[in-house]
This record gives sequence, C-alpha cells and structure tokens, in this order.
Amino acid sequence: METSPKKLWDKCLSLIKGNVTEQQYDTWFRPIVFEKFDPKTQTLLVKVPSPFVYEYLEQNFVDLLSKVLHHYYGEKVRLTYRIVTDNEHKISQDIEADPANAVTPQPKTRANEAPSLLDQHSADLDSNLNAHLTFNNYIEGDSNKLPRSIGASIAEHPNTTQFNPLFIYGPSGCGKTHLISAIGNRTKQLYPQKRVLYISAKLFQVQFTQAVISNRTNDFIGFYQTIDMLIVDDIQEWMGKGKTLDTFFHIFNHLFKNGKRIILASDRPPVELKDMPDRLLTRFSCGLIAELENPNKQLCVDILKDLIRKNGLNIPEDVIYFIAENADGSVRDLQGVINGLLAYSITYGGEINLKLAERCIKRAVKMEDKHTLTVDDIVNSVCNHYEVSATSINSRSRKHELVVARQVSMYLVQKYTRIPTSRIGKMIGNRDHSTVIHSCTAVENLLKANHAFAEEIASIENSFKLKKA
Repeated sequence: METSPKKLWDKCLSLIKGNVTEQQYDTWFRPIVFEKFDPKTQTLLVKVPSPFVYEYLEQNFVDLLSKVLHHYYGEKVRLTYRIVTDNEHKISQDIEADPANAVTPQPKTRANEAPSLLDQHSADLDSNLNAHLTFNNYIEGDSNKLPRSIGASIAEHPNTTQFNPLFIYGPSGCGKTHLISAIGNRTKQLYPQKRVLYISAKLFQVQFTQAVISNRTNDFIGFYQTIDMLIVDDIQEWMGKGKTLDTFFHIFNHLFKNGKRIILASDRPPVELKDMPDRLLTRFSCGLIAELENPNKQLCVDILKDLIRKNGLNIPEDVIYFIAENADGSVRDLQGVINGLLAYSITYGGEINLKLAERCIKRAVKMEDKHTLTVDDIVNSVCNHYEVSATSINSRSRKHELVVARQVSMYLVQKYTRIPTSRIGKMIGNRDHSTVIHSCTAVENLLKANHAFAEEIASIENSFKLKKA
C-alpha cells in the first residue's frame, strides 16, 4: 500500500526527533506544518510560523533536513517554505529553499582557495553577497541617512568616479555589513553583467596566503584586478599585515586607475588604522569617508517594529520602547533580543511583557555596571530581606509587611534602573505610575525620619554590591 505524502512527512519528523534534543525538536520542528506535496514537480511545501524559524532551520539543520527528505521523498525533492509574515492578517509568503543550501548535495567550498586564472573570465562569478541584506530592509534614520543615500547613489551609478573609494566606518553592530552588502546587491540587480565581489579582510588574507604557498600570487592579483566593484569588510584586520597590504595596494591602484568601484568598511576611520602604510591610507581617504553611528532611540524603535512585523510577533508598545532604551543602540543587540523573545514565544506560547524583555536584554546585551541590576534582581533581594515571596509582592494584598516590601521594591527599581515609573508599576503588582510615585515619596520620607529603616535599605543595597562582586 502506497504511503501518503503526509505520512512520509510524519516519518521525517520521527526520524528528526531521534537526531536532535527534545528542546530543539519542540522549538524548531514541532511548529512546522505539512501543507502539500506535488509529485509532478517533486515539491514539498511546509509552513513555518515566522521568517526567524525559516532562517534558523536553513542555517543550523540543513544537513539533517537534506538527508531525511532524500530518504523518504527521493533525491529530487524540492523543499519550499510557506512563511507566516503577519499572524494578525494571516499574511504569508512562499520561499523555495536554496538548492545549494538545503536539500541537494552541497558542493565542496572553494572560499578559502586563492582565485585562479580560470576565475578571471568566469561569467558566473559568485559575488559572496548575502541576498537578505538589501536597501529594502535597511531602515533609514538620522544616524545612517547620509551613508545610505550615498550608497544607493553609487549602486545606481557605479560607472561614475565620484566618492571612489567609499570608506564606511562605525562601531560594531551599527549596520556597516548590511549597508555595503546592500550596495552590492542593488548594483547586481541593476547591472547583472558587473563583476561585483564582497569579501571579508580575513578571507582575503587567507586566500592570499594560499596563493603564496601555491606560487600563484600573480593569478591572485590578476583575478582581483578584473572586479568591477570590490567590497572589502573589516579592513582593520589588515593592521600590521605588511605583505597583504602591499598586495592590496597593487590591486587598489589598478582598480582605481581603471574607474572600478572600491568600497571599504572598518570599525575605525583611516587615521586610526595603525601599522598601515601612508600610501594606502591616503588612497583610502581620497574618496569619501562616511561614518555610521549606532541608531538613536527612534531608529531603534523603527528597526524593532520592522523585525517584529517580519517575525510575526505581537509585542506591546511599552515593551518596544523599553528594548529601544536599553539595547545600547546596536542593531545586532536588537536582533538578539527579538530572537530571544521569539524563541520564548515559540517554546512556551506565553505573553511577551516587560519582565521577559528585561531578561532577554540582560542575556543579549552587555550593559554598563550601573545598569546591570534588573527588576527581578531588586525584587528578589527585597523579598529575601523581608522574607516574603515575589508572588505576594505582586498581589493586591494590603498587609503591612507586603505594602512595605512593595514600596521598597518600587523605590529601589526607580533608583537603580532607567525604567519609567509607568513601567515600574506594571512590572511590580500591575500598579499605575501614581502608585509608584507615592511609594517612592513614602520611602524617602521614612529614610529621613527612621534610622533603623535607613539601615534596612542600606543592607538591601549592599546585597546588590555583593551580587556584582
């Protein structure tokens, strides 16, 4: 008797379950829903709850999915994801898994090998660009408006010599890689014949070392001199690498003299790149130096809302603003916090609130010492001191000992964190901001009038310092 496609999928899940941990299965595979299998095109369609789940599966379980699907559906199976992009309005999109990354055998990578003469005239040059990093999902704000605008102009008019080279610098997590990749992707979209190449400085150095070992340095240089738009990321990695810098100098000169585009990214401006020859630094500076700053609060909010929409999450406004205020203005940190909230939502199906956001921020972001205390840290210390439970503090009880513990908790949270009073009230007993203000005033007055009470508060505050130590 022929087995139905749905039952084959159930067998796939059963086999996968035996090869991953229980938590991995519950988090990433259980939410997958079988949609249909088309025997004519050998296409398997499955639905996943968000783009994040799709990307995580592609990045972390490619080999496992490939082997399991080949085993039950055959070598020609093609996997397509139906990704839910908006839960509220039931909006989804279908994306076919990349055959090179998903359910077809993966070719041996040549990324670390030095390019050869055969690569110089290859019509299908692999640009090494991340197709997901585009201008469409690069949110504009005050901190990136100028570099973004110039980058888009360069992509649309790559044959002009204005702003060549483009040197972009800024702190880690500010969006440099996204921007330079977006320039490359837009250029390839508008000018498919252009030879565009994105490469990290570290990989360039690895390739150069391989070329030297195999006595193919001329081939290596010759390949890079054929590029129409060369994009090099993290060039601060070359500081002190004399031979690599000398080789890049020759490549740079050739491209520049022939009107080819050069785009460089670094975590610091050219003037701060130590142990690099002046002749190269002057060339880095002769086009345009553009600084990318970490996003301000409003841009963080806009980025968060875009990430939330794409991941199909439902996050209250107050939580969004709390994350924006506390995530240190790094795009990577914002993504990390959203990933944490998404994983929690998928695993436990619970409400995403301020307390959960605070925990995720503490895990994802290295906060300054004076801001390392969380609401939970403070409430737990108060509970230990007064020998009450956190549940009772958050209750509606008006018992004297609980009222005191609640008021002290609100006072200390207000003193040791940057959380607004309205949010403190919601996080401690679901009170309004006026209750928090009243509690803080009551504690302050008691501190002035009651020496024993002041010593109690000092004891609780000392417990904070012990925890930090």
